[in-house]
Amino acid sequence: MTPSAGLKQTPLYSVHRRHGARMVDFGGWEMPVQYSGIVEEHNTVRRAVGLFDVSHMGEIDVRGPQAFELVNFVTTNALARLRAGQIQYSGLLYEHGGYVDDILVHKVADDHYFLCVNASNQEKDARHIQAHNRWDAEVELSSDRYAQLAIQGPHAAATLQKLTAVDLASLRYYWFTDGEVCGTPARISRTGYTGEDGFEIYIPPEEAPRIWDKILEAGKEFGIKPCGLGARNTLRLEAAMPLYGHEISAEITPFEAGLGWTVKMEKGDFLGRDRLERQQREGVRRKLTGFEMTGRGIGRDGYEVYVDGSPAGWVTSGGPSPALNKNIGLCYLPAELAATGRKIQISIRGQLVEAITVPTPFYKRAK
Repeated sequence: MTPSAGLKQTPLYSVHRRHGARMVDFGGWEMPVQYSGIVEEHNTVRRAVGLFDVSHMGEIDVRGPQAFELVNFVTTNALARLRAGQIQYSGLLYEHGGYVDDILVHKVADDHYFLCVNASNQEKDARHIQAHNRWDAEVELSSDRYAQLAIQGPHAAATLQKLTAVDLASLRYYWFTDGEVCGTPARISRTGYTGEDGFEIYIPPEEAPRIWDKILEAGKEFGIKPCGLGARNTLRLEAAMPLYGHEISAEITPFEAGLGWTVKMEKGDFLGRDRLERQQREGVRRKLTGFEMTGRGIGRDGYEVYVDGSPAGWVTSGGPSPALNKNIGLCYLPAELAATGRKIQISIRGQLVEAITVPTPFYKRAK
């Protein structure tokens, strides 16, 4: 089949077609939503190992004598704490405290930071960073130089170790190293978006089809499966990891989203600081809250949430949890109504269906 008109494709487009993937439009990218089925792929990642094409994600390199000053100003986390080879989850905010994006900051060196950003935001993110660049630093949207693969699950390390001389056992969570995979230069990071152990590798786009096949071959003894964005979404929801445009947006601040731990006021000035300081003093009016359905139904994205029969908030993400065999979701509620154990109702096709607020994450992997 030929690519759909107007949609971008990753270097693995023909590989996905060969594997029989069902392709969908995801933020302007033609991406695999599933291969063998979302539940089967989800459970494979929880129990064994799965392989994802996430080459639609964006990459931005910030280099120069004052790269630190620029990245530190446009992000919320304490960049000074990062050592070379370490990764930090952080917020890229507007002046009013809402999200431009949520990003991963990799410290390559004192004068070089590598940012992994969301696919649909990459051009916007690069423009935003450049617009605030008053330092001796260079901002490059470098997405075209990378394909990105994610190997996720309990057997991820054993699978990838067959293909690299890098000692993966010594690579800690949220650290990365530059080495080789299948004889090709690769950035290997111990990160992921599934709640499981795993790795994300950044490789030259032209090498992606060959390395994809090699990873599937290496993981065959563990029951590896190619996985689509459908399972990626159910996995991240169980782990209560935010998705831009759902849990976070230009209207949502880190404190409202339960991401206050990514905001380090003591680091000095940064974009959005004034608004966040005020919100910290006054308290937030709404909070992101987990829920489980107790009535029959699924609380889907965008559905209205009621408390005691009155409209109170909205569902940001919701669906079945394959690992827990429950229907779960995340929603925004007024702060005073967001306590664990509160009975709420979700409006599903005009009917109010019972649910209850619960702690997150819904799923935690065994250590």
